[in-house]
Amino acid sequence: MKQTPVTIKDIAKALGISPSTVSRALKDHPDISPETKRLVNDLARELNYEPNTIAMSLRSQKTNTIGIIIPEIVHFFFSTVISGIEEVAYNKGYTVMICQSNETYEKEVLDTKALLAHRVDGFLISYSKETTNFDHFDEIKKKNIPMVFFDRVPPVDIQCSTVTINDYDSAKMAVDHLVVEHRKKIAHLAGPQNLTISQERLKGYKDGLKAHNLYFEDDYIQYCGKGDFDEGYRCTTALIQLQNRPDAIFANNDVAAYGAMKALKDNHIKIPEEVAIIGFSNWQFASLTDPQLTTVAQPGIEMGKAAARRLITELESKEDELPPVHQVLKTDLIIRESTQIKKPSK
Repeated sequence: MKQTPVTIKDIAKALGISPSTVSRALKDHPDISPETKRLVNDLARELNYEPNTIAMSLRSQKTNTIGIIIPEIVHFFFSTVISGIEEVAYNKGYTVMICQSNETYEKEVLDTKALLAHRVDGFLISYSKETTNFDHFDEIKKKNIPMVFFDRVPPVDIQCSTVTINDYDSAKMAVDHLVVEHRKKIAHLAGPQNLTISQERLKGYKDGLKAHNLYFEDDYIQYCGKGDFDEGYRCTTALIQLQNRPDAIFANNDVAAYGAMKALKDNHIKIPEEVAIIGFSNWQFASLTDPQLTTVAQPGIEMGKAAARRLITELESKEDELPPVHQVLKTDLIIRESTQIKKPSK
């Protein structure tokens, strides 16, 4: 038989005080004496009292829930972002609802509608590879619900706060490292070009080559719209068949870099002696590959924390609307074996 939940009235009746006194005691109101607070809280724990969050949200017009829309939960970078978001949100008394678009526009729109129907207080969003129409985000804005974009920021002016990295500078940093390692023919496995992050990484790659007066040809850019292992393999196979084969590959993400490594190995091309490889993100497998993968590390947990902090600041502000803040986080280059030729031991 299901047990009836304990209510504030039950606690009040047991202690011989009013329900309003119990309510204020549970909220640590200064007008309630320390002794009464102790009695109320002790009995609440003994009876396993849990507040009725639905009733509370109806009274306050707040659910204390944050809606998150991400491309993929299984993606290592986005899983670290979620960890950062949850740490900040739960410490501030918020719960989270997570939706994944599976990198599709249609699912992203459905996720937006679902979270709106659940009356979330605010949104944290990284949009899908397919998304080119951003009207569903305008609907959130029209309802005056705060939202913060992280990692992937729409190329349109939605007037929202953002948390990103400098993808352009990070790509140039990758090229600079390859140049230091005496690479002169550097190819790029580019990401989907509707994403600003991919555009910026491609631009950083091109400008990095230009800054060093390096050889460039259009065939050195292979577009990997999905950015998965198979595309990395296929694009790299095309690169090594060029008459003027590259001696280094900068991949838009680590998974494409893994595909590149497999393609090189299957064609008996030594890494890094003949072709060096550098990835982007620092997935958990980057240090487990053979050779270990050099990569640009994105601060996923820090990005999640920063995005959550900003959203909660906007949610709890007494002003009608705060001006957008655009925070840019620092990346790090993790140098491993895939770009450095081992020096013979003495």
